[in-house]
Amino acid sequence: MLEEVFDFAEEALPGTKVMPPYSEAQFLAELGNRVRGARMHCEMSRRELARKSGISERYIAQIESGKGNVSIVLLLRLASAIHHTQPKERRNGA
Repeated sequence: MLEEVFDFAEEALPGTKVMPPYSEAQFLAELGNRVRGARMHCEMSRRELARKSGISERYIAQIESGKGNVSIVLLLRLASAIHHTQPKERRNGA
């Protein structure tokens, strides 16, 4: 059973080859970093993510700081809002 959890965590947190964090606090911090990184990769503000996901800016800030214990449904809404936003093209070839 634990192996299945690790396999799922590796799929949910792509790009990492290490075992998922063991404590809830570490897991939430890593999840928050990944949400922030995905949002920033798309050059999306918290306000824009809030509007697209229907989640308040304040709660998104808590999630990104590792202090918000996000539900699976809210995580799905965040992922959907980020996934449907393409990274902005660089201007002047930069």
